[in-house]
Amino acid sequence: MRHSILHEKRRFLGTPLLICTTATATLLLGACATVPDPPTQALQAAESAINNAEQSRVADYASAELTQAREKLNAARMATRNEQMEDAERLAVESRVHADLAYARAEEVKAKAVNDEMRRSIEILKAEMSRSRGDQQ
Repeated sequence: MRHSILHEKRRFLGTPLLICTTATATLLLGACATVPDPPTQALQAAESAINNAEQSRVADYASAELTQAREKLNAARMATRNEQMEDAERLAVESRVHADLAYARAEEVKAKAVNDEMRRSIEILKAEMSRSRGDQQ
């Protein structure tokens, strides 16, 4: 009889342990199978950076970088549709970086153009000052 009671206690105690183990394993496997949330913020940041670049007429100065930004954004959207969220996040970030690079390159080209124009103006002023001094002498 004692053996029967002891056996029943072990079987009773083993059942909750088995249930907990099974539930834990099920939850862990379920968590692995769950698709992460789409990278909404990264996609919006990339779209915003591309829109800002387009409004600044970046394509006139850095069209290759802007094209890459658009392509990466399209690839990110496709990865999101295919539930490849990690790839989508990475591609969206790369898209934003390319758009930011396009904007920076365009600003650099514009700044160089202004700088060159200022140098030409300075040279013209120097020449006129030299002529002025020559006329006065």
